Amino acid sequence: MNNAGRRRKLAYWLITGVFSVMMLFTAYAQWSVPVVAQELSRLGFPADHFRIELCVAKVLGALALLLPVPSRLKEWVYAGFAIVLVSAVTAHLAAGDGPDKYLWPVGFAVAGAFSYVLFRKLEAKPCPA
Repeated sequence: MNNAGRRRKLAYWLITGVFSVMMLFTAYAQWSVPVVAQELSRLGFPADHFRIELCVAKVLGALALLLPVPSRLKEWVYAGFAIVLVSAVTAHLAAGDGPDKYLWPVGFAVAGAFSYVLFRKLEAKPCPA
């Protein structure tokens, strides 16, 4: 592997690690911090069972990005996180929240997008000459 490939791989793991930790942190907060659980209700999301399902999905998704799993599964995880983050931004905007609320999921989405782009570049097969 050349230097560019090593740098790309390092960047992928750094960004993916940060993104996964962010998702794990939000799962922890939604699971165990009452104020965060109340915020989900304020935004109009359904009862506690949805909050628990969301937390479990975030933990499993973060693990899938960090562990050696099939590429197709990682693709689905990235799609799931994109849906979750777009839904979070939409919910905050619909509730009339300001940038202090909706810029967090936007930032997470940007980190996830960088991770995904690097993932695709690392997975790309070289074209035959």
